[in-house]
Amino acid sequence: LQLVESGGALVQPGGSLRLSCAASGFTMDNYVVGWFRQAPGKEREGVSCNSRSGYTTDYLDSVKGRFAISRDKAKNLVYLQMNNLQPEDTAVYYCAVDRGSCHMSLDYQSWGQGTQVIVSS
Repeated sequence: LQLVESGGALVQPGGSLRLSCAASGFTMDNYVVGWFRQAPGKEREGVSCNSRSGYTTDYLDSVKGRFAISRDKAKNLVYLQMNNLQPEDTAVYYCAVDRGSCHMSLDYQSWGQGTQVIVSS
């Protein structure tokens, strides 16, 4: 299972980015998708997850109301829309897929290589 993230960039505080997660060789409809991040010197943490149906989502408390996960089933993509970005959102962002239900533990089956997000003025 191959995943590729894109969309990371340098953005000013208060700005927005949309990250994309593309699957190669399989259909993400059959998997739970999670977004995670790892800031320098910190442990990787779950940011958001989306169930296979797309109807169930969960978010890290600090991103609720600012981030939104969504799927484009026709394109086999999952997005993470990030609004009102803050310096503390600076991290490498990863997408991952798993079986079962939406969860934000690190126990996901397959991971992408990550995309860098830097929030700085």
